Amino acid sequence: MRGCTSHSAIEAQFGLAPGSVSIAAATWTKALKRSGLTPYRLDAQRGTRTRGRGGRGIAAPATGLPDRLSGFLAAPPELNGLDETELRGWCVDIVRLARRNGYLASTADAIAVYETSILLAGLRSRTRPTPYDFADAAVTCIEKDVVPGRRDVRRLCEILLGGDRVGQVGYEALPPLARDVLERLRPLGLDLEKRTIQRALLDLHADSRLAPCSDLLWMLRYLLPHDALRPIMGERRLGHRSIQESWDVALGRNQRALIELGYEGVTVEQVLEQRLRRVVRGAQATAAGALAAIEDAIRLLDSPRLVDELGARAVELLAAERTVDDAPNVLRRIRRLLAHYRATATALPAWCEAFVAAGYTHYCTLLPSAFVDEQAGVRQVGAMLGFLFSMENLALSLGCDRTQLELAVAQAHPEAPAKVALHWSARHQLGLLPLAELRARCADLLANPLVVPIFPRYLSGFVQALDSVPGLASFVVELMSTAFAQLPDPILLPWLPTLINTLREHGSELVPLLIREAANTFPGTLPALDTWVPPWATTTPAPAPPVVPAGPVVGLLTDHPDSVDAIAALLGCSNPWRRHDQRAGTEVAALLTQHPDSAVAVADLLSARSRIAPSRQD
Repeated sequence: MRGCTSHSAIEAQFGLAPGSVSIAAATWTKALKRSGLTPYRLDAQRGTRTRGRGGRGIAAPATGLPDRLSGFLAAPPELNGLDETELRGWCVDIVRLARRNGYLASTADAIAVYETSILLAGLRSRTRPTPYDFADAAVTCIEKDVVPGRRDVRRLCEILLGGDRVGQVGYEALPPLARDVLERLRPLGLDLEKRTIQRALLDLHADSRLAPCSDLLWMLRYLLPHDALRPIMGERRLGHRSIQESWDVALGRNQRALIELGYEGVTVEQVLEQRLRRVVRGAQATAAGALAAIEDAIRLLDSPRLVDELGARAVELLAAERTVDDAPNVLRRIRRLLAHYRATATALPAWCEAFVAAGYTHYCTLLPSAFVDEQAGVRQVGAMLGFLFSMENLALSLGCDRTQLELAVAQAHPEAPAKVALHWSARHQLGLLPLAELRARCADLLANPLVVPIFPRYLSGFVQALDSVPGLASFVVELMSTAFAQLPDPILLPWLPTLINTLREHGSELVPLLIREAANTFPGTLPALDTWVPPWATTTPAPAPPVVPAGPVVGLLTDHPDSVDAIAALLGCSNPWRRHDQRAGTEVAALLTQHPDSAVAVADLLSARSRIAPSRQD
């Protein structure tokens, strides 16, 4: 068994400040050297063995030696002042190390570090500079602008003052979790105790024994530092598992992290469950973080019990939130989870339905205030509307009331241009604002010279609304094309950078949808663009209804009045039927002229008679 002498591991285990053990060891060594004392060593450290009964031995006390320990322990500590020799040696050595690592340090920097260390110790009410004062002084005086190499000055100070002594623990001395990990990864055929990076190739389709190894590697990837395990090929996401994977494994050089992982539990699964519960139960827990923990539980553990527990906590966190900062993350993650369950399960879990119902009510409540709140951005409000409109059918089936959404939109009175565009889009989606009226409002904005400079903000609001109202994609293309066509260059060119930056900041993920819609609208070749007419520029009048001549139609109705009389009786009309030669001819002609569709259909069916002419006749 090899011993572990890692100072940083001891500091992490007992909660000490970084460097405490190394500083204490250096101080102890210096005190022994100054006082001329010899530390007491055990027999095993001396390399001698004492045999006794049962294999145990007791060292015989030395005789004739003076008792100097009692006096040393009883005496008060000496008040040592500034050790100029020690501090001067530190300053010279740190400058030497800095020059080796690419810093332009000189003797003047050594003098500056020396004086600054004394100054910092005095400011901190210390009689002599400590290694912490020296490290701060070295960083201040030597690390001027950038780090020229891989190591900064603080790391050089750690190396100078002792740093971390790293050892290696044998298999028998490892905690149960670490031994379990090594045993479960044995099918990989690697020497996991080596400190080199090793490549592991997993063909899960050909060798079924490697599937548990793959699951364990992904769990360790979540728990250990990123340089311990690095996937080269393959991924693990919701509903997808790769059939071939390739990993860079460096567990030997990260043995400390693996041992510290053993302090948290007996198995990797237990530690992972504890960490996921800690994520959703912490003081800084959010609904988006809880949904992320649910995704990790599904990907890594596949434990329905744990997922239900985390989901119930996610519902509580969402109902308790008073801001909408995490609305985009919540929307993205719940959509992904819903798609996963709809593809893999026969029904949605109870926590998922409760989350959608609670989110619908929660966002409806916060929507009016979010529209006028300056702290709530356009992305957050757009994500709220995306949640409400995309989850509306599911929420209504779970008992939510659509009137709540209509009232929330009606109570919102935004002033910011982007939020005004979002509000118009929401009203259009609810059927309260027809597309013709929306087009007229945007035309008024383009015609107003005071609004034109901030018109890109309206466009960013409409682009952000594409997530909740995707049917507006063609209208947004029309709006942007109209703006580029109508605005003169002195007005158009100044706000082009504003438009680009606004779209990049607020709607970068929605711009591809806009580009696809524009590709479907505009012609595909350059010559066709010269003769192309935009579909919104063609003002085609509404087709006039065909005029039915009174003669044949009125004659047909009066010759066979039975069906008309039956309909009149059902409608409660008691007036007698009048023939066309009476005064009803003009009235019937006017009625058929206004509503000619049924008459034209009847005439088409009666092929024996002449077709009704489509031109209007008096």
